Amino acid sequence: MPCNAEELRHVPLFELLDDDEAAVLAAQVEVRHFASRQRIFKAGDPAGQAYIVMTGSVRVFATDEDQQEVTVDEPTHGDFFGFASMMCETPHQTSAVAVEECTCLEIGRDDIATLLTRRPMAGLDMLTMQARQFHTSQQLVRSRANRNPNEVIEEQETFGERLADSVARFGGSWSFIILFAIVLITYSSTNIVLKGRAWDPYPFILLNLFLSMLAAIQAPVIMMSQNRQDLKDRVRSELDFDCNRRAETEIQSLSQRLSLLMDKVEDVEDLIRKTPTPSL
Repeated sequence: MPCNAEELRHVPLFELLDDDEAAVLAAQVEVRHFASRQRIFKAGDPAGQAYIVMTGSVRVFATDEDQQEVTVDEPTHGDFFGFASMMCETPHQTSAVAVEECTCLEIGRDDIATLLTRRPMAGLDMLTMQARQFHTSQQLVRSRANRNPNEVIEEQETFGERLADSVARFGGSWSFIILFAIVLITYSSTNIVLKGRAWDPYPFILLNLFLSMLAAIQAPVIMMSQNRQDLKDRVRSELDFDCNRRAETEIQSLSQRLSLLMDKVEDVEDLIRKTPTPSL
């Protein structure tokens, strides 16, 4: 159903319109009501309209490669969503769901063209809104980029892998070297002092057997830990690559949207310059 011109006064983008302009725009836009948790649009839908939240709140989200929902924006009263896809005439890149029962204004490209023709300075408000979304996307990229590789690795490792890391960590420390030296000196000294009553007299054959067994077990454990380190390095590099790819994609997309919006504003400015000013 058509919108009441007075309702547009509550939208910061339209608060500068005079009565006649507000009436023209109100006759073009539509008022839509959405129930709680109702889907407004989903990623991949054709973008014919954008929406302005009048009452209630909406959650705009995207699904990443891990099939996890990532909240992009939570527009409330007076905020746009679905605007970039509508302007670019491309399918929606995100999905929108009403968090609670809400009322939205449905607006199209023709409505925006009429608004800019009558009120060119409204283009600056739209650029401000796009800049805010740009900063939001940057924060989203940073939050996704801050995923700790160690936490990702720890979620996947088994008890045996953790044990191998602990053994290798202790075997390569000064604590192990000092403790091992104390045990060897004590063992050898005790058997030398006992002489004929020694259980392992010189050349300490039993001790050599124990050392050989220790080396045979310790070597593959250390190799397991080295393989684990290679796996950690690979996971870190893959996460870095994913973060860089997401950042590049978001920046390219937002740059294209800002460029298109600037072109539209310049076209409207040229049209206004060419329109003759009515004489008083």
